[in-house]
Amino acid sequence: MTTALRTDRYELTMVEAALRSGRAGRDCVFEVFGRRLPGERRYGVLAGTGRVLDAITAFRFGRAELDWLADQRVVDDATLTYLSDYRFTGQIEGYREGEVYVPGSPVLTVRGTFAEAVLLETVVLSVLNYDTAVATAAARMVAAADGHPIAEMGSRRANESAAVAAARAAYIAGFSATSNLEAGRTWGIPTMGTAAHAFTLLHDSEEEAFRAQVAALGVGTTLLVDTYDVRHGVETAVRVAGTGLGGVRLDSGDLPALVREVRAQLDGLGATGTRITVTSDLDEHTIAALRGTPVDAFGVGTAVVTGSGSPAAGFVYKLVARRDGSGEWMPVAKASTGKASIGGAKRAERLLRDGVAVAERIVVDDDRDGLPESPTPADLTARALTVSLMTDGEPNARWLGPAGVAAAREHRAAAVAELPAAALRLSRGEPALPTISV
Repeated sequence: MTTALRTDRYELTMVEAALRSGRAGRDCVFEVFGRRLPGERRYGVLAGTGRVLDAITAFRFGRAELDWLADQRVVDDATLTYLSDYRFTGQIEGYREGEVYVPGSPVLTVRGTFAEAVLLETVVLSVLNYDTAVATAAARMVAAADGHPIAEMGSRRANESAAVAAARAAYIAGFSATSNLEAGRTWGIPTMGTAAHAFTLLHDSEEEAFRAQVAALGVGTTLLVDTYDVRHGVETAVRVAGTGLGGVRLDSGDLPALVREVRAQLDGLGATGTRITVTSDLDEHTIAALRGTPVDAFGVGTAVVTGSGSPAAGFVYKLVARRDGSGEWMPVAKASTGKASIGGAKRAERLLRDGVAVAERIVVDDDRDGLPESPTPADLTARALTVSLMTDGEPNARWLGPAGVAAAREHRAAAVAELPAAALRLSRGEPALPTISV
């Protein structure tokens, strides 16, 4: 399915005007970065890179799209002819999916002609802004859970496409499973789910409902015990499934107190191995509040798919360098107050001391024939952050599909592990790493 019309009209009208001025073919460098972190958080987690590469590959104008553009008189005939042959043939580099980023990090760099690269602005930002917002919020929840598994279950709180993207981003950020089957099929994410309150209400008694579920799914299933009275529900669950019952789920009530009461009741009934899963509008703060209780697992819905209050990462897509009339590279940058950017093509490194990140170093250079090496102090090591994602319009296969998701998930764990302890605080604060431009 083409992604060509998942864009803003002004991308196409800029191409029309650039074709008329003779500047559409100028080599350019566009960069994606954020001026600040969403919600004054201390670090962000990049997600959506693999989906961006898929979207760029599918960015084609077929007959139906061209006919509609012509009918709506969006652009002139010369531009329609250009679009009919459009295919991105440039280069893309950036941070690996799952990488930690801070303000100013050049998370994606697009190199190509102006016309080729400017057309991609909206589709790139629409993917990265949402997926990264979800991953950043999810990473905070994972940190708050302190090793306990978390399932993503927010499909009913997002549109159908965003639900799949959110499950993917949350899994990259460290969630253990999703309730969304399409996310499981497309991205290789483990899926989970048993029953809702409606299943209990369908039956003539809670016991009848539990017996039906155990008969279908086995004693290892998780029974939802708060449709009626929780204490009675726990007693019934153990009586029906035995002390080998896999788990119980709590979806309401004073959760910290309730978890303790249910754990004591389960242990008293001999179900010492039965796990307690908690759901009910959780976010990173409520998860942290439950950390001192005997909870075993969490399920998060609304908060994760909405970025826990910050539904967009705030990324922008800016032209930072172009060739001039003589063929030389020159930096360009917006200078507006509050929205200024740094011109010039860039690469990035993370500086570490004894394995702990201390700074983000952004190397700026306008000579695309080779960026100079930047000296590193003797007590620090530098980890390169910028990798090749697409060459001559062809994506690097290692970043795509379920394998790309698995690699991003693994990389996220390693990148977060490098952060100083203060970065994991849930309170609002300054970015965990300063940005050094050289």
